[in-house]
Amino acid sequence: MLKKALEGILSSQESEELISAFDQIGNIIIVRIPDLLLPKKKLIGEALLKEVKISKSVFYQASPVEGDFRTRNLEILAGEDRTETEYKEFGCRFAVDVANAFFSPRLSTERERIANLIQNGETMVNMFAGVGMFSIMAAKKKKCTVYSIDINPIASKLCEKNIELNNLAGKVISINGDTSKIIDAELQNIADRTLMLLPEKSDEFLDSAIKTTKDGGTIHYYSHIHADKKSDAGKLSEKHYLDVTPVKSEILASKIVRPVGPRYYQTVVDVKISK
Repeated sequence: MLKKALEGILSSQESEELISAFDQIGNIIIVRIPDLLLPKKKLIGEALLKEVKISKSVFYQASPVEGDFRTRNLEILAGEDRTETEYKEFGCRFAVDVANAFFSPRLSTERERIANLIQNGETMVNMFAGVGMFSIMAAKKKKCTVYSIDINPIASKLCEKNIELNNLAGKVISINGDTSKIIDAELQNIADRTLMLLPEKSDEFLDSAIKTTKDGGTIHYYSHIHADKKSDAGKLSEKHYLDVTPVKSEILASKIVRPVGPRYYQTVVDVKISK
């Protein structure tokens, strides 16, 4: 349908490139447009708005996700200039603000995987929680306790709202602030499981993850790995973790979460630590 909508605007090759670079989040579309196609961005926006019937807004992502708050610059191309919407995933409802708090629909498979790993009675520390999607999906399925930390106050407020939106089997506690300081002050040696979903800074925060995790607990360590062969990315991420960790660790699993560039992957290594 999208190819057909873009027929008069883009070549077949340009359409393929564009379609792989847009996300639909509730009634909002976010599209990343190559520089050569920027002169046509308004036409592209109008075509997407017309063809994706439930959409109300189309935004061009004008910058990568960046900064401590993990936000991005968005430019309205068509429809309503409104960045808040509701997103549904695996039976959960989430209020999101695509411009002012971190959120990615491309992590849905990983969110489900983590939720399935958690056991009843566990405590998890989610160190970079955003609007609380990993936290809430875990507590929806299991009678667990999740400390959901984010430095962005808008993300933490949305997490609080999302806790109210969902009927949880467990408990999610939203905390706003610097995750390292919060762990040092309040959350040492409490986590059966620690989630480190900030791949670009995992090395920087590994000591904090170890502090909050119990002896014998599990850390989910995310990183960005360059690999000439896709099949090598998991093992390269294991090697990287073992090179940087200061504690004895047993590798439980590793995998690619998603590609993030040419021969560049977001990976996760699940490790059991011994203090």
